[in-house]
Order: sequence, then C-alpha cells, then structure tokens
Amino acid sequence: MKIRWEKLGGQLGIGYCLAGVALIFLGWNGAASYDRVESQMPYLISGGLAGVALVIIGAGLLIVQAQRANRAATSAEIADLREAVERLATGGGAPAPKVSGGSADVAVSAGPSAYHAADCRLVEGQAGVATMFRSEAKQRGLNPCRICQPG
Repeated sequence: MKIRWEKLGGQLGIGYCLAGVALIFLGWNGAASYDRVESQMPYLISGGLAGVALVIIGAGLLIVQAQRANRAATSAEIADLREAVERLATGGGAPAPKVSGGSADVAVSAGPSAYHAADCRLVEGQAGVATMFRSEAKQRGLNPCRICQPG
C-alpha cells in the first residue's frame, strides 16, 4: 500500500473529526444515563472535552491541507505564467523595441559567451561582468542573450 503524503493531512483531519464526534456522542450517552450532575461530570469531561479537542485538531488539519493544496495550485499557475512570458520574450512574439538614445551602438553587459542588456536578470548582481558597446561585443564573437535580446 502506497501512502500519498500530500493527502494525508486531509485524511487525518477527517479521521480526527469523526473520532471527536464519536467521543462526544459516547460522553453524552454516558452522561444521559445518570440523573445526578456529579455522576455525569466524568462522562462530560472525558468524552465531551476530548471529543471537542479532537474535532478542533481535525478541523485545523483540514484547513492546513486546503492551504497546502491552494499554495501548490498557485505555484503551478505562476510557473505556467512565467513559462508563457519567457516564451513570448524569446520569440513567441515580436520583441520589445530597444531605445538606444539616438545612437545605434549602445552599452551592453558582456558575459563569457553572450552579451546582455543592462537590465537583464541573468547578469543582475553578478561580479566580473564587463560593460562594452554592442559592436565590440559582436566583434569578440559574443551572441545576443536569448532572454533579454539586446539587439
């Protein structure tokens, strides 16, 4: 039998809630068989309070499981959106026009095998990235970045 860990929290939550309801019922049933309050108290404490505690724990497990499932679904949707945006940026659509400030040769960041726009996320925060003009990067045989497409 293979345990599915991603659903275990929900299954345990339902189990705890059912066990709690059963304890509440047994406590009520035991207390209902006596007329005096002093005789009913052990049933109410052992069955009633323990049952309520199990129901609360079970509800908490169900809530946590639902939040985990929602977080996983949201992460999957974000990954799909990121993939779609990257596909559009790399060739699925027309690249955004590059503003060069009036000159045809703009400054780019050069990596070991490619050159990047100044705001490219691939070279952001990396040390040792040289800055040069696009024409110089092309003369050195560097290819344009497939993500930022500096031109």
